[in-house]
Amino acid sequence: MNRTTQNAIEVKKLKLGYDGRVILQDLNFVVHHGEVFVILGGSGCGKSTLLKHMIGLYPPWEGEIWIGEENLVTATGDERRRILQRFGVMYQSGALFGSMTVLENVLLPLDTFTNLPGPAKKFIALAKLKLVGLAQAHDKMPADLSGGMQKRAAIARAMALDPGIVFLDEPSAGLDPITSADLDALIRQLSGDFGITFVVVTHELPSIYAIADRVIMLDGKARTIIAEGKPQELRERAENPWVRQFFNREPSRN
Repeated sequence: MNRTTQNAIEVKKLKLGYDGRVILQDLNFVVHHGEVFVILGGSGCGKSTLLKHMIGLYPPWEGEIWIGEENLVTATGDERRRILQRFGVMYQSGALFGSMTVLENVLLPLDTFTNLPGPAKKFIALAKLKLVGLAQAHDKMPADLSGGMQKRAAIARAMALDPGIVFLDEPSAGLDPITSADLDALIRQLSGDFGITFVVVTHELPSIYAIADRVIMLDGKARTIIAEGKPQELRERAENPWVRQFFNREPSRN
């Protein structure tokens, strides 16, 4: 069943688990068009698990994941393939193919999902690399790039098909503070210039404050969302003291 919605994503009554064990449950939230939405929480709380379900890698035990007007959970065949092409994904390591040049990596989605002529695909791929500041590195191999450049190349590949939504899994992981800040600025720029909706999994507080319009905070013990809102507001006024402690980077009180 399709419907009309003003949200880029809506998650309803989602329950996730593996091997008979519940990881997260009773998840309800929306992601608005054009915002940078951050999924955060402590280690092992299920952040990456939620992301993997939102991009269709695993089916949930219960609930719905609406991408615009279509429910990814119930979609099959051509409908499911069409939904999957509406978003791009940057995995934590970048997941670039080491045997392919940077340009070939970005070309891969275009080769797989379009029938465009070769010159047109190359033009698009080079344009995406230019957007992330890697136009001059198109002929390099991933191993020749710094960690930050690999993340930028992975973002370019995620944007190859002009998706309205881009998922980023721990984009700042393994980066030094300056490179991380540069990547944060790139995310904000792409969101502002092109209206891309970003869903970002991270626990890096500086990045959260720099990029997030809104956040949800997961808790491994509660197995659900324990806070939602703007990070600055949660830091100052969250009802849950552990949430305030997290956002203020305070040590454990045990």
